[in-house]
Amino acid sequence: MTFEDDADLDLLVVGSGVAGLSAAVRAADTHGFRVGVLTKGDLEQSTTRWAQGGVAAVLSGDPDSTDLHLADTLAAGAGLCDIDAVRVLVEEGPSRVRDLITLGAAFDRDADGRLELAREGGHSLARVVHAGGAATGAEIERALVAAVRRSAAAIHENQFALDLVVEGGRCAGVRAADASGDTRVVRARHVLLAAGGAGQLFAVTTNPIEATGDGIAMALRAGVAVADVEFVQFHPTALHHPRMPRPLLSEALRGHGALLRDTTGSQFVDELLPRDQVSRAMTRRMLELDVDHCWLDATGLDHFAERFPTIASALEEAGLDPSRDWLPIAPAAHYLCGGIVTDLDGASSLPGLWAAGEVACSGVHGANRLASNSLLEGMVFGARVVEAVQAGIDRASATGAMCCVLDGAAAAPIGGRSIGFAADIAPLGPSSSPAPIPSSADIASARHQMQRAMTTGAGVLRDAASLARTSVAVEYAADVAAAGSGAEAWELANLATIAGALLAAASERTESRGAHTREDFPDASVGFSDRLVVRAMVRPATPEAGRLSP
Repeated sequence: MTFEDDADLDLLVVGSGVAGLSAAVRAADTHGFRVGVLTKGDLEQSTTRWAQGGVAAVLSGDPDSTDLHLADTLAAGAGLCDIDAVRVLVEEGPSRVRDLITLGAAFDRDADGRLELAREGGHSLARVVHAGGAATGAEIERALVAAVRRSAAAIHENQFALDLVVEGGRCAGVRAADASGDTRVVRARHVLLAAGGAGQLFAVTTNPIEATGDGIAMALRAGVAVADVEFVQFHPTALHHPRMPRPLLSEALRGHGALLRDTTGSQFVDELLPRDQVSRAMTRRMLELDVDHCWLDATGLDHFAERFPTIASALEEAGLDPSRDWLPIAPAAHYLCGGIVTDLDGASSLPGLWAAGEVACSGVHGANRLASNSLLEGMVFGARVVEAVQAGIDRASATGAMCCVLDGAAAAPIGGRSIGFAADIAPLGPSSSPAPIPSSADIASARHQMQRAMTTGAGVLRDAASLARTSVAVEYAADVAAAGSGAEAWELANLATIAGALLAAASERTESRGAHTREDFPDASVGFSDRLVVRAMVRPATPEAGRLSP
C-alpha cells in the first residue's frame, strides 16, 4: 500500500541526533514551523547518545581562545578545512551550547557551580564541556527528545527513509517504509538530512548498528554532490572486547593523564596527538609486534569511578578494574568526516535539501575531525539551516565546502575534483531482481564479509592493492542487497553505495592526509588540496549479479 500525508510540512527532519533534533526544536519553538521528524528507530535511538567526550566550545568569551580553537581545528584537518566554516563553528558554538543548557541539558560543574572543562587530543586548552563524566551524548539526546516531543507537529518513528522525492528539480519530501513494508511519501517544503554517518561500514566500530549511512546513500542516488568520504576517523582507544559496538574509552582519559603502552609495556606515542596520528601509530605498532591490541594505562587516575561513571560501568561489565588493570584497546571506526556537500547555511546541491551533522560535508572537519567538534557542528549548522529557511533562502551559495561544487568558485582555496563510481542507483523498495531472494542469513553474511574487507583493506592503513581487493566484497554485497528486500537489504544497499564512493575517493587520493593513509603514497602531496566530489553512476549488470556466494 502506498499513501501520502495530506498536510505538507514546512520542514521534515530525517534523523534524530543532535543536528536534526536541535534544528527541529528551533524551527518549531522560535519560528513556528510545522516540523516533522522521521527516524528508522525510536526517537531516542541515535549515534548522538553514544557520544562520550563532550562539546568543544570557548565559553569564556576570550577571543584569543576562540582563535586557538580555530587553529586547533585547522591543524587537525590537515589542510582541507574550509576556514570560513570553521570560523562559523567556533564563533557560533558557544551560543548553541547555551541554548542546550536553556533546554535543560545538565553539564558537569565544579563545587562552585562553574562548568568543568576537559582537554582532549589536538586541543591546546581545556575547552570541552561534558555531562556525567563521559555520558554527554546521552544527556544532550535526553534534553532534545523531550523538547521535540513537546513541539513537533509530526513524529514518524520506526520509518525507514528509502529515497528522496525530487519534483521539478527540487526536493519535495522522502519516500519511507514502515516495519511491515508499506511505503508512504512524507512531503515537506524543505528536507533536512541529519541521518548520521556510516560506522557500520567496518567490522570494528564504536557506532551503533543503525549507523548505515542511509542519508548519504539517498543523496548519492538522487545525484546530490558528496565529498570527503575517504576520510574516516578511527578512534584509537576503543576497548578491545567482543562487544559491538565497541565500548569507547573517552579521549578525556588521556587528557587526564592515562598512558598508551604497547604489549611490551613501552610508551610509543604522544597521547594528546590528534586521533588520526594516534590510530596510525597504534596500528603500525600492532603490526610490528603481530598483536591485535595495545594498552591504556589509567592506573594513575584518581577517583576514576566518580569522574567517569559510564566508562567505569562498562569496564566493570568487562571484568576490568582501571585502578589495577591496564585496559586493552584497538582503533575502531568512529566518524565519517565527509558527506553531503553543503554551503555555510547547510544547503546541498539540490534545492530544498539541506544537511547537517555527520551526514554533511560542511568543510569544518577537513581530512580529520578535531575531538569533540562533532556535537558542536550538528548544533551550529542545524540552527543555520533553520535560519536560512526562515529567511527564504532556497538554494546553495558558493560558500564553505560548496565552493568546490558550484561554477565560478575556481578561486576558492580548496578546489574540487569530480570523480564517478559504479553503484546501484535504482530507488530502494520491493525487489524486482530475477535472482533468488536472499535470506536474512545471506544478507547478514554479505554485510559481515564487506565489513571485514573494509576494515582490512580500507581502514586505518590502505594501498592500491588492498582497495582493489576490498571492491570485490563491496560489489558482492551490492548484488545481494539488490536481490533482497526489507530493512536488512536496504541497509546493506546503502552501505555498499557509500563503500563504493569511499573506495573510489581513496583510490584517487594518491597521498596520505589526515585520516586517509596510503602506505604506497606515505607523504602529503603539496599540490593535492582538492576536495574529491563523488558521483554515482549506474553499475553494469554482471553474470554473477545476485549470486549468494562470493
